[in-house]
Amino acid sequence: MKGLAKVVKGRIEEAAGAIANNDKLRNRGQTDQAVGRINQAGEKSVRRAKGSARQMVEKARNAAKGAVSRAKDMIGK
Repeated sequence: MKGLAKVVKGRIEEAAGAIANNDKLRNRGQTDQAVGRINQAGEKSVRRAKGSARQMVEKARNAAKGAVSRAKDMIGK
C-alpha cells in the first residue's frame, strides 16, 4: 500500500510542478511515481512469496498427516 501512496503523491507533485512551471517539483513527482511503482512491484512479489510458502506448508502438513495415518494403520494391523 505504501507504493500506491507514493505514486499518488508523485502525481500530485508532478501536476503541481506543471501548473507552477516548477521543473524541480515536477521531476520530484516523477521520481516519486517511479519509486512508488518499484515499491508496488516489491509488495506484489512479497505477497506471491507468502502465498507460495503457505501452499508449501499446507502440502507438507497434509503429507505428514497422511504419513501418521498410514503409520497408525500399520501399527494397528
